[in-house]
Amino acid sequence: MADIFLIVSITVAFLILFVVSVYLLVYYQHPDDHNEAYFPKGVVIFGIMLAGATALLLPLDVANNEGYAGCDGYNTRLCGGLNMQLFWDIFFWLIPIWVFLMIPFSSFYYEADDGMLMAGTVVNPNPVRKSKVWQALGWTAATVLVIGIIFAVSFVIGSDSSIPVNQYTGEDLLLALGGHRTLYSVTPVINETSGEPLPFDPTTQMADMSSADASYAASVTDDGEQTLILQVSLTTFFAGLMAFLGWFLFAVFGGIGMSSMPLDLLLVFKNRPRHMDAVEFAEAQKSLRERVNELVDIGEMIKVERDANPGLGKVGGFGNYFSAEKRKDARNERQALLEFKQAVFLLEQDVDDFKACTQNYDNYNPLKPYICLFLGVCSLIISLFWMIHIIVYMFPKSPWAPFLNNYFEWFDKWFPLFGVLSVAIFTVYLLFAAITGCFKFGLRVACMQLHPMILGKTYMSSFLFNIGLVLMCAMPVVQFSADAFSAYARNSTINQIFNVQIANLNFFGFFFTKNIFVYAFLAFMVLSGLYLMCKPRDAPPSGKELRDRLRSRRG
Repeated sequence: MADIFLIVSITVAFLILFVVSVYLLVYYQHPDDHNEAYFPKGVVIFGIMLAGATALLLPLDVANNEGYAGCDGYNTRLCGGLNMQLFWDIFFWLIPIWVFLMIPFSSFYYEADDGMLMAGTVVNPNPVRKSKVWQALGWTAATVLVIGIIFAVSFVIGSDSSIPVNQYTGEDLLLALGGHRTLYSVTPVINETSGEPLPFDPTTQMADMSSADASYAASVTDDGEQTLILQVSLTTFFAGLMAFLGWFLFAVFGGIGMSSMPLDLLLVFKNRPRHMDAVEFAEAQKSLRERVNELVDIGEMIKVERDANPGLGKVGGFGNYFSAEKRKDARNERQALLEFKQAVFLLEQDVDDFKACTQNYDNYNPLKPYICLFLGVCSLIISLFWMIHIIVYMFPKSPWAPFLNNYFEWFDKWFPLFGVLSVAIFTVYLLFAAITGCFKFGLRVACMQLHPMILGKTYMSSFLFNIGLVLMCAMPVVQFSADAFSAYARNSTINQIFNVQIANLNFFGFFFTKNIFVYAFLAFMVLSGLYLMCKPRDAPPSGKELRDRLRSRRG
């Protein structure tokens, strides 16, 4: 029978996730989207709930304790009674459906809608255009077809899992026991007060071995480690493949975010608004005005260049892909546009900071920097704990210390489920680090589109991008956490799925068993931390250099 407390916890958690999802959407969305894009908004809300629920499913699995031997009947007091295998299977399918079907369709649908609303910016400016729904369905179908082929071929090639086991052999069990099937008997101990059986204690309640038992035990020999070949289920394999693909993003962005998130929060406190005197005000205003004029000139140059060459920035045609000059021109144009957007974003941030120090100084919330200071210190502690735990528990073949596993178990002893809540905090923190790291990477290295989450200024395209990123990182986060907390979560279902079946898959198990991605994650964490300590402030790209490049391209 399922534990009522766990059922109530699941219900409350989903309600909280729903409220948080709606709150984020309402307060972060751009005013242009207030009465538009209802379908993408639904996808965003459910996507946020799905990402949060996936991260919280691990602590629920730990609390359920389904792998505990007593759950077979003799000590169900410690078992939650939930079918966690079914829970995980549902989420294993929902995540790829959302990443490769719902989010692409919503993105194509939203962009097509945006094209019709903005005159002159329609993606396909033909007089007779297909409806935005059919356009979105066409692009989504192509995406699903490509991903489906990759998944199908991968499953056929590498769905076998080579699980190492220790093999023991002995004489026939029934002959050794004289034909009896019972190896031992259990004597129930009754509580004198309540009259109910006490929990099973193998040291006092198991009957002594008979001569037949001793004879059989003496005959057992250890044949050493053998390999058991097992084909995993379709659902389990896809979960492993999603984790494998997501690790390439999570190792980079998650590692960067583990260092950048604490630093950014601490910088909010360090650079909190202070009253400016007349000289400081004049200098800051002059600097901002010069940057604005510079970016206006660059924007005009980009517009004129695009009007003169409509195909600039695109390779255009299959044959042009083999032209080095065409590819170089397209790459330079995209790079210039990304640097321009990066400079505009940083300028807007500096203008907001300037207003907070001047005209909006009286309306600024003085608690904000202190809240960021508190969160920055907490995130710094969590990042350091993660780094230490990886070094002392995950990297050594025989862990030097359980570290966080002992911490969780210790808290569970004096406050039930506090260790489970700690697992949830450490797991969800990884997802926030991935989002922060992706934005920081795009801001420092102008090679990808920026999708910042800004209060009251976030378009649906940025929402969808960030939700897709989080869901792609959800499976590697679960796999990483299940491996990191394997001692504490030893009785969880996900421990058996990821650390036994998926970790030993022939197709990509090598990367998991050898901690290839974890090494990359830690490397990005350390290197980005050193880099950000040397250059903590996000500096805009040189406007003069960008303007000179544009002029030289125009001849």
